[in-house]
Amino acid sequence: MKAIVKSARGKGAELQRVPVPDCGPQEVLIQVKATSICGTDVHIYEWDEWSQSRVNPPYIFGHEFSGIVVEKGNLVQNVEIGDHVSAETHIVCGHCPQCMTGNAHICQNTEIIGVDRDGCFAEYVVLPSENLWKNDPSLPWDEASVQEPMGNAVHTVLAGDVVGKTVAIIGCGPIGLMAAAVAKAAGASRVFAFDLNDYRLELARKMGATDIINSLNADPLHIVKQETGGAGVDVVCEMSGHPAAMNQGFKMVTNGGRISILSLPVRPVEIDVTNDIVFKGITVQGITGRRMFQTWQQTAGLLQSGQVDVKQMITHHFPLEEFDKGFQLMLEGNCGKVILHP
Repeated sequence: MKAIVKSARGKGAELQRVPVPDCGPQEVLIQVKATSICGTDVHIYEWDEWSQSRVNPPYIFGHEFSGIVVEKGNLVQNVEIGDHVSAETHIVCGHCPQCMTGNAHICQNTEIIGVDRDGCFAEYVVLPSENLWKNDPSLPWDEASVQEPMGNAVHTVLAGDVVGKTVAIIGCGPIGLMAAAVAKAAGASRVFAFDLNDYRLELARKMGATDIINSLNADPLHIVKQETGGAGVDVVCEMSGHPAAMNQGFKMVTNGGRISILSLPVRPVEIDVTNDIVFKGITVQGITGRRMFQTWQQTAGLLQSGQVDVKQMITHHFPLEEFDKGFQLMLEGNCGKVILHP
């Protein structure tokens, strides 16, 4: 089969012919119909500090996809051949304290598809059947493939109450764009979107942001203070990972507010804990993955109801062979979500 392989410790990747993976007794073989490029994939492609310390080439990367079940192991009972599926990308142990108390998304022994084991930038992928999410067959392949990252947005925004509240989305990459849509659908009174890229800010407006601010052209803190009567925003969703932007998030949140951090800064970030956390009495949350499978239910429901429309942020499609074009667009920021088709 064709697959995009991170073949060596360095920048880039290669399209190779590799064997179709074998399917174990509790596993399922899926024919990939659409797979989307994630920011994590860009980290691996660029071979930054995080990826250098985490991944071990050669292997197939990619973790966001939709596809159809073409083979299943003899112990699999939850899906059938022909089912349309996507997948929870965190493979968890099921027996650590977190897994045993309903918090499997922070399992101590997590393996991530496309990071710790072969992923889905390929014609076929094998996964444990318990990680599969069955899709409505009417859901288009490209929209179905972005449920995993949309789940990150859902988890980040809905980690606390947003009804009637002001929400700031810092960083308008694809997950930030979906977070703006989720916040609006969940009843936020205003959604402030911050980025340095006008293209993505316009996408944020289409996705539901009520206010878009290019942080190169205006002071985010001044805008927030002005637009909230000096109080600050109730909720900050940090998606950028940039130290300056993250600090702005801590300064713009109101006393007693919430900051949910999904971004992955590549280096330690210095925060004024005394003044921006303790004295303000705020709640700071680290967000990883999706709550299994509560977040998937919320994500599927938002798509099926039409309250969130992801079509507007899916901006480019390429065959698997042209993956370099997709990664280049992601690096330039002149795109929303990029879909690859094996």
